[in-house]
Amino acid sequence: MTNTTDSANARLSVTEKVGYCLGDLAANLIFQTLLTFIAFYYTDVFKISANAAATIIFAGGIVGACFNPIMGLIADRTATRWGKFRPWILWTAVPFGLVAILAFSTPDFGNQGKIIYATLTYVLLMLIYSANNLPYSALSGVLTGSMSERNSLSSYRFVAVMVAQFIIQVLLLPLVLILGGGDKVAGFQNTMIVFAIAGTVCFLITFFTTRERIVPTAEQRSSIGQDIADLLRNKPWVVMLVVTILVFVTLALKGGMYIYYFRSYLSAPHLAAFLQDVGFNGFIAGLNGALAGMGLTAFQWPEDAPTSAFSVFNAIGIVMMIIGIGFSRPLADRFGKREVFGIALFISTLFMLAFYFYAPTSIGIVFLSQLLHGFFYGVTIPLLWAMIADVADYSEWKNNRRATALLFSAMIFGLKAGLSTGGALVAALLSGFGYDAALTTQAPRVVDGIRLAVSVYAGIPFLLAVACLAFYEIRKSTERTIEHELGLRRAAAQR
Repeated sequence: MTNTTDSANARLSVTEKVGYCLGDLAANLIFQTLLTFIAFYYTDVFKISANAAATIIFAGGIVGACFNPIMGLIADRTATRWGKFRPWILWTAVPFGLVAILAFSTPDFGNQGKIIYATLTYVLLMLIYSANNLPYSALSGVLTGSMSERNSLSSYRFVAVMVAQFIIQVLLLPLVLILGGGDKVAGFQNTMIVFAIAGTVCFLITFFTTRERIVPTAEQRSSIGQDIADLLRNKPWVVMLVVTILVFVTLALKGGMYIYYFRSYLSAPHLAAFLQDVGFNGFIAGLNGALAGMGLTAFQWPEDAPTSAFSVFNAIGIVMMIIGIGFSRPLADRFGKREVFGIALFISTLFMLAFYFYAPTSIGIVFLSQLLHGFFYGVTIPLLWAMIADVADYSEWKNNRRATALLFSAMIFGLKAGLSTGGALVAALLSGFGYDAALTTQAPRVVDGIRLAVSVYAGIPFLLAVACLAFYEIRKSTERTIEHELGLRRAAAQR
């Protein structure tokens, strides 16, 4: 049975939902930078080889991933007056920001010294990310027992993720130029300082505005061995672990490769003409004219067409994801999370696969495909984590024991394993294709490899994830049964 500090199925206030989602905004200022730019930062700014970058990203990510189950066991056994999970958000807020600054600083070392420094700071960042983000994710499973409210909470949460993604994928490079005075080395470090300050404030707001309501009773306490045994017998957990790994392999692979697709494959003159035709250049010129009229510094948008178009490409994708997120809850409430997640993920994959077939001059259709891919993928975004929270309820329903953080730790392990594998694949594939950062024009073999990477290679894990959902047992009818029966148990526990 589970005790509660408030009604287990409490409706969450807008203040609590917004406060909770700010934690994801803070974490994703760093996470989205890693997802999109870490390979580029290491090869083109930090100046180490693609092979070294691949090794660091993969090894560091796996170390961080392996720490997750340990962190899950620690969090589940944390007992403070603030709860099990909220204290970790407080304790890691400042260290997270400091380590992020170190990870995106470039010391004046030789090549070997840089590799050692990058390895140490990347591993440390992965560890502190686990100590922060695992309890944060587990917190969503104990704020309320209502599955519908969790759908709503996930929608709030992932709007914040999309805001962070917009900042990183659209505004990061301009911020780097502005804050570094044109020097990318100084720009990345200064940008991380800004993100660290903003992130710390957001984490503190999350801590003070949320409340843990689902608290295991003394009868539910179990050994580490029992918790692990419960986990391994939980078939929906196994399915979601595999799905999480596959999804994040794709996100890291396509996210890291897109910038090379724009710089090495798409026609720069056609990209420039497209930006002109859609009014983007006029918008930037008008913005800078207004800033100059107020005596302010001009907005230093990257001057080369591929980088500018890449940022616009990311921006429209993120906007469409946010729109897709808005459809997620009503569709899931009507048809069930599993069905909506699988169908939307499959459709989004089709638009991603299409990138291989477009000519370098087909700029308009590239952007149209990004719009459609973004919308359908956006529908899936809140559902992944809402389904993981449901798996925690499934475990309690089946075993009468709850180990929320351990279950989420396995999913964060999957996230990091997928992220590390996908991120390492970016650097490894570039190295295998023969990519040379010093060349302005890449060899045809490199260009064709990049096309394959952003489409076919990135699409395969998504398709495998869709297939895995056939084995996921928690359908809409099961959701209702679990919520009803756990509600009765929790009500009995309060008497």
